[in-house]
Amino acid sequence: MYTVLWAVCLGVPAACARLEATALTPVAVNSVETIIGDMTRPHEGKLHGVPETYNWASGPRIGTADNPKQFSALVAWGQLYEAAEGNSARNTRVLLRDIRTYYLSKRTGRWVALDYSREVSGDAYAEDFENNVNRPADKRRELTGGTSVTAGGGYNFHFWPVKGRSSIDPGDIKGVFTTVRAKLIRDDPDAPDDRYRARYLLGMGADFWLSKTAPWDDFKTNYDAGIGRHKYVTKNWRAFNMTTVSPEELRANPPPTE
Repeated sequence: MYTVLWAVCLGVPAACARLEATALTPVAVNSVETIIGDMTRPHEGKLHGVPETYNWASGPRIGTADNPKQFSALVAWGQLYEAAEGNSARNTRVLLRDIRTYYLSKRTGRWVALDYSREVSGDAYAEDFENNVNRPADKRRELTGGTSVTAGGGYNFHFWPVKGRSSIDPGDIKGVFTTVRAKLIRDDPDAPDDRYRARYLLGMGADFWLSKTAPWDDFKTNYDAGIGRHKYVTKNWRAFNMTTVSPEELRANPPPTE
């Protein structure tokens, strides 16, 4: 069920067309079973430029899980790829919104909201992440406060919350859960709608970092908690998730799914 956003176009076609970007998020876009599926089912498609030797090339996997060692910061991240078969849509962008980070506390057994960001920050990274090569991305702030982006040409869009990393007590981490919402929108509202041609795959993850300010050092100062299932972005809102918690515990002690 959607919350309806009414608007008066006043003879401006762009105002009406942008409703697809400004419509509020559906109430029931995520669920515990969706989260479990995002860690137990294979990717919906093959990622362009990701070597098949990578252990996340065809499906999700858990990394360091609940063992941050002495690393005292955590950050959610996501990555948007064009599909291996290519993406022929030229008037389509991906709207990203509501990236959230939670951890399961060892001391209390409760989920703790660590970070929330309506928009995202990020850059375009080489699809195989070799040598951390990156460049500025094609990103745009939308009227919702979300961020719309594109990817391709040998680069993905690698993103994270606007404020970046959050401090954690590494001894209190029993599990991690990250999530974001996404859908396809038109780049130019006055141009033909080619979203049916779009082939974008999106997945979530999280990294432990040595500290909030430690520089990247070839994975000596950071390592991932896990990488989630990559799914196609569609014209309707979808939730994309990563968690290190088992399906049994998720069902018994579910994280927030708003």
